[in-house]
Amino acid sequence: MPVLVASDLDRTLIYSAAALALTMPDPRAPRLLCVEVHESKPLSYMTETAAQLLTDLGDAAVFVPTTTRTRKQYQRINLPGPAPKYAICANGGHLLVDGVSDPDWSARVAARLAEQCAPLAEVQDHLMATASPAWVRKHRIAEDLFAYLVVERELLPEEWVKELAVWAENRGWTVSLQGRKIYAVPKPLTKSAAMHEVARRTGADLTLAAGDSLLDADLLLAADRGWRPGHGELADDDWTAPAVSALPERGVLAGERILREFLKAVAPKNQG
Repeated sequence: MPVLVASDLDRTLIYSAAALALTMPDPRAPRLLCVEVHESKPLSYMTETAAQLLTDLGDAAVFVPTTTRTRKQYQRINLPGPAPKYAICANGGHLLVDGVSDPDWSARVAARLAEQCAPLAEVQDHLMATASPAWVRKHRIAEDLFAYLVVERELLPEEWVKELAVWAENRGWTVSLQGRKIYAVPKPLTKSAAMHEVARRTGADLTLAAGDSLLDADLLLAADRGWRPGHGELADDDWTAPAVSALPERGVLAGERILREFLKAVAPKNQG
């Protein structure tokens, strides 16, 4: 029986320059590997040590990148190690199999959203009507599934985010603030549902997960074991669960630690 490892990417395994959180003197900083280039500029990194650990993990388990990114945004990433057969994009809205979205899965997700929550258009209209141009830089729709704003974080009114969360909750949606992005996502659109589907297809009887944001909480709760870094929404809220380990590491070194934990958890299963 294989082990399934479903891990969030941004600020969990890969990091922008602004999110690296390297506090040691420059000569002692770890060597970094660029894993994403966008518009001819380096965008995301992991340490070289983490890159080797991820390669080892890909050989030892079914590694499933699990992200809120759209398919197009995900496909910009060039992770080290074996190419994953499965990937979860758009917060569970798309299940990629050998890089191609599974149409049956997408149809099931669409039916669930139509039945259980307010339509995307209503949420989009509310965001357009209430978010101020003084602090919103971009309005975006992702895969016709959810919406997000790119904001100037220092100008963003905290009260507005709280009010949006209450408004969304009453309509079957959830709100997550990650860096400079505010996500509004339908509650039935979850990474955990897609992870369970991959576990069913692969026959995995042990599931491991990692993530840093509110949108990763359901994934961590659904896995047999989970890890979260010392930064991000979950750490800020001191969020914990019985099978989830809260790690002290922050920034890119947390990605290294998470991969070490995955490999430690996979090793006894392989030996058995």
